[in-house]
Amino acid sequence: MPNIIEITDFQASELDVYARLSEGQLLNRHEPEKGIFIGESPKVVERALNAGCEPLSVLTERKHIEGEAREVIRRCGEVPVYTADLDVLTQMTGYSLTRGMLCAMRRPPLPTVEEVCRGARRIAVLENVVNPTNVGAIFRSAAALGMDAVLLTPFCSNPLYRRSIRVSMGTVFQVPWTFLGEKGSWPGEGMALLKKMGFQTAAMALKEDSVSIEDTRIRGADRLAVILGTEGDGLAEETIADCDFTIRIPMSHGVDSLNVAAASAVAFWELGK
Repeated sequence: MPNIIEITDFQASELDVYARLSEGQLLNRHEPEKGIFIGESPKVVERALNAGCEPLSVLTERKHIEGEAREVIRRCGEVPVYTADLDVLTQMTGYSLTRGMLCAMRRPPLPTVEEVCRGARRIAVLENVVNPTNVGAIFRSAAALGMDAVLLTPFCSNPLYRRSIRVSMGTVFQVPWTFLGEKGSWPGEGMALLKKMGFQTAAMALKEDSVSIEDTRIRGADRLAVILGTEGDGLAEETIADCDFTIRIPMSHGVDSLNVAAASAVAFWELGK
């Protein structure tokens, strides 16, 4: 039976994860084993549960307890299910809940780069992509368009931020991912590790020697890492210099670049397995 608890006190400490803790506080960098993330909407929470994530509590609009969230709540077992009408929940959290449901879950331990890349032929590497919306959109494209894994450099936004999870539609729980080394280890150590694992590297950048993503040498690579850069500045010059190829998307009407999330979708479509 679900443990339904009607919200009567906005200041109750058990509601802090939904109403008062920042993403950084939820992440808990000093004690990562105690880190928490927030899944939003029944579909996203379902995908997190399918991936083995542990639910801690649920916050849901009252009408969804026997509606859209019913099956997800059942799968969460006896964790507390805090509930109220939507206007009350919006006032408490500061935003409108997607499909009227949030779920606080334990952050899973990160796998190693070697574990994530084992058996992978096509991976994406994100360099310093700091916008959670872009990170989530890239994951959704990676899942849909045949990428086997995603690696993120240390300064990237965390894929388990609430907005990233929501934009990805929960695909952050379907595509294997991890961070590539510690701060200061990219591109040197990280690039060396990719090459040690047998990946050819393709930097997406506008350079004089850039070749089309349709180039047969790239499409024919046995193992390929597609490297995408930060919003605005793109990839670092050192990263581009260390890559086997520099690639670009052919464009029309004088357009020379796309948003990193849009560019990733085109590249994954062309180069994914």
